[in-house]
Amino acid sequence: MDKQEINEKLKQSIVDMDPDLAEEAANDAVTAGLDPLECISGGLSDGMAVMSDMFDDGEAFVPDLMMASEAFETAVGILTANLSEAERSQSSNGKVLIMTVEGDIHDIGKNIVKTMFEANNFKVYDLGRDVATDTVVQKAKEYDVDVICGSALMTTTMASQRDIINRLKEEGIRDRYIVMFGGAPVSEKWCEEIGADGYSDTAAEAVEVARKLLAAKRGE
Repeated sequence: MDKQEINEKLKQSIVDMDPDLAEEAANDAVTAGLDPLECISGGLSDGMAVMSDMFDDGEAFVPDLMMASEAFETAVGILTANLSEAERSQSSNGKVLIMTVEGDIHDIGKNIVKTMFEANNFKVYDLGRDVATDTVVQKAKEYDVDVICGSALMTTTMASQRDIINRLKEEGIRDRYIVMFGGAPVSEKWCEEIGADGYSDTAAEAVEVARKLLAAKRGE
């Protein structure tokens, strides 16, 4: 098989949500001596882009994304098995810290966003729900993340999003991170008001916003 055929097979394994096909395609890529990072950013990411569009259009659902993500991770594990740590870090699009903010116990939306980030090859640190602002800031530093992503599902907990921004400013580390917020009552206007970098109202959009903001920050 040539490079194009293998990348198409990788893409199809994601769309078909088929870990076995993903394993087979990844092994084909290794045997053919293809660049692992190109396979990840090519066929595999193309497949996840299809799934993202299907999710947005109501043609795919959270369980589908989870199965596609499993296929993705299966292939990535094989493709990156022989990479150095430096090369392995290049295979990730970035590190994301995600949580439902302090006082809020709703996590379905947060879990969908987490799945989308993972499926698009971001390293995700999930702190869970009702996470104290101090914990968010502490873990952002500990994990050296690129993006902080906080969800609020109640108007009464939206203030916790502002608290995160303020705490980062107090510690003089606000500029280290891209900070994004979402949730049913959250709006783009609110995010601008509190000084967040980004807002999204869908899981797929969250990934795209993060990508664009990261590219701008890295000067790409």
